[in-house]
Amino acid sequence: MSPSPPPDDAPQQPGSLRVTRGLVIPADELEWRFTTSGGPGGQHANKASTRAEVSFDVTASKSLGPRQRARLLERLGPTVRAASGDERSQMRNRELALERLATRLADGLRVETPRVATRPSASARARRLTDKRRRSARKRDRARPSSEDE
Repeated sequence: MSPSPPPDDAPQQPGSLRVTRGLVIPADELEWRFTTSGGPGGQHANKASTRAEVSFDVTASKSLGPRQRARLLERLGPTVRAASGDERSQMRNRELALERLATRLADGLRVETPRVATRPSASARARRLTDKRRRSARKRDRARPSSEDE
């Protein structure tokens, strides 16, 4: 019997990442890297490692089920990365990188419902033809009168 997913309000391990209702990635499966942010900012930007990059190894993860792993490998590849260097604070950049990673993973796991082909109803078909006749008549009325009409 597989363990049931924790409810939304269940406390989660600090640093863990909630991707969907049924998927929480523990902090020890996330790998962090910090570098200096590019761009202007003077001494702070050149010395402080505020840019945060988080990566998640899909193939080695114990928190994914076989279907989830297959879907992520097909759509996103063996390693999923997200980075943020937008803010001055490393803590805020960590939060942004986690949000971006969660969004990428959730999009990769989303199951698209197949489109069901339908046919237009009889009234829709009649409405389309009526509008078509009206447009045709309006354009015919705009034309210059021919020499026979004068």
